[in-house]
Amino acid sequence: MVSASGVYEFARIAFTCDWIVAGAVPMADSSVPPVSPLKIITPKSIAPPLASTVFTACFAIWMRVTAGIAALAGPLHGGANTNVMKMLIEIDDPANVDAWVEKALSEKRKIMGIGHAVYKTEDPRATWLRKFSKQMADKTGVSKWYEMSQRIEQLMHEKKGMYPNVDFYSASTYYLMGIPLDLYTPIFAVSRISGWTGHILEQYANNKLIRPRAEYIGKRGLKYVPVAER
Repeated sequence: MVSASGVYEFARIAFTCDWIVAGAVPMADSSVPPVSPLKIITPKSIAPPLASTVFTACFAIWMRVTAGIAALAGPLHGGANTNVMKMLIEIDDPANVDAWVEKALSEKRKIMGIGHAVYKTEDPRATWLRKFSKQMADKTGVSKWYEMSQRIEQLMHEKKGMYPNVDFYSASTYYLMGIPLDLYTPIFAVSRISGWTGHILEQYANNKLIRPRAEYIGKRGLKYVPVAER
């Protein structure tokens, strides 16, 4: 059981996370734009307000936050930028990118950080994170992660017509900030808590069940075919 004081402490951590991480940015200076990568990747999730319609006791706000974290989990969602960085580490050198991508595509492997379920053009968050990745490469003098990312982006657009999403350039940005790979997803979660909390409070104000509806428009009268015969 989480106490009320624990919930307040959780919220306090969420609101101070940017300050904590910003203090670790190497060679930070006043020329850095007042926009944190953490703030760019804070789209609100439907999971916390949905949870709010189920958990009706006001002291259980931590349950809604937990629902949001659970919805964020997984290698293709909250953990995607970790896998982008693992991919870059595997490639290791800009000279290896073309051959690596060609082989990965021939093996039907997913190129992490490329493509989005909604955005069919460039993810607007990726536009900013590309700038941050280049900025960190210039500041640290380590450019290979940015160079590899640029070449992968170019190849995937040429071959598949696909664009980078928010995870793609956040990987190299975080890495050059000195953030361990195991903290990528927790940072993603913490940066979203203020948005989740806003959703939860809105749901409290008019606490009705959210019931997504869909109308089946497919074929009817179909006969079941055993799996072995399909």
